Amino acid sequence: MRVTIIGGGGFRTPLICRQLAASRLPVTEVVLHDICAPRLDVIASVLAGDGLPLTTTTDLDGALDGAAVVFCTPRIGGLDGRVADERAALDLGLIGQETVGAGGLLYAARAVPSADMVARRIATMADAAWVITMTNPAGVVTEAMAATLGPRVIGVCDSPDGLVRRSCAALGIDCGQAEVDYLGLNHLGWLRRILLDGTDLLPRLVGDPERLARVEEARLFGADLVRALGTLPNEYLYWYYAEHEALRGVAAAGRTRGEHVRDRQREFYATAAADPSQAAALWARANEERNGSYLAEIRPAERAPADIAAGGYETIAIALAQMLTGHGAGRLILNVPAGGTVGALPPDAVIETVCQVDSRGAVPLSGRPASEHELGLMCLVKSCERAVIAAARTGSPDAMLRAFALHPLVGSLRAARLLSLAALAGIPA
Repeated sequence: MRVTIIGGGGFRTPLICRQLAASRLPVTEVVLHDICAPRLDVIASVLAGDGLPLTTTTDLDGALDGAAVVFCTPRIGGLDGRVADERAALDLGLIGQETVGAGGLLYAARAVPSADMVARRIATMADAAWVITMTNPAGVVTEAMAATLGPRVIGVCDSPDGLVRRSCAALGIDCGQAEVDYLGLNHLGWLRRILLDGTDLLPRLVGDPERLARVEEARLFGADLVRALGTLPNEYLYWYYAEHEALRGVAAAGRTRGEHVRDRQREFYATAAADPSQAAALWARANEERNGSYLAEIRPAERAPADIAAGGYETIAIALAQMLTGHGAGRLILNVPAGGTVGALPPDAVIETVCQVDSRGAVPLSGRPASEHELGLMCLVKSCERAVIAAARTGSPDAMLRAFALHPLVGSLRAARLLSLAALAGIPA
């Protein structure tokens, strides 16, 4: 099995490769593709002692030819692009976050043309491959690529899985034995039921302050809001439910998350390039710092070591790859087209929900209907996501303005006009 990682010079590529090596997949070659050869060299140095059948290349078609599984991880515009997106929002007094609100829409506008191009190359060079995308904003990129690849592209995020894992641990149950109901969009969703032997244990958790205190998301939002909702929100909903507090947190941090990550990664790549023999150790230290500082601008306490040790999106991505290639079946929370599971959304609108996965693909499972609040926020944000996809493809000023003007985290026509012009200017030719 030939496996290709697009964006293979990215910092988190070793996580995917090492999880891949530990899996049941019969991998004969791992191809790392990136447009930046020096970054590829550094990541190859990090992985040099792992014994993986590794190849690096800057030739996209060559990387895709014959691939059975393609992981898409590129950061379009690099970390400088992320910083620009976050700063553009903050300069207008808005939330500046990579995947949420104005920053997320700016990133999406830049990412969609690249996602379209990569999807077309995959369709030409590896039309039987399963494509697992982890590029942010995950829901938007998955929806854009699905226009060409259909159900063969699936989006992955680790945030819902972490929420489920922490909630089950607080209840003292094995999350592998429980069935969960999770629904939303990427970075905008809710854990709505935890079923064990047919009994929903979520009310027990929501009504128990001591148990709730063990769940990171409950500490973030407060037990009172969790009780009021009757669900456990994804951590990224903090940007919506506590917009002003989150904005103060970013301002107090003195720099954006993008600036923090960019500076740390510049240091890592430069140091590792200068001494490749130390690349693996340097990467391990940099990765430990990155994990520990994740969402530090809004998180009320340091991350639990056990939570970090459980792994991130690489664990879900490899589990998904195994199931898609005939090595087992199961349920995962994934980004897939809604089909008929959310009646108010078009069938091709990508949602994040529990799916049944096997070698035929990932099928969203029907849970209980979305509440008025869940459906309202999902529909509003999804309409903005679909508008930015249309604008990125056509250059339509109207669609781009609609995306920013309607988003609940913008709330300013002046800002929407300025940001929509910036987004159109930033779309790659």
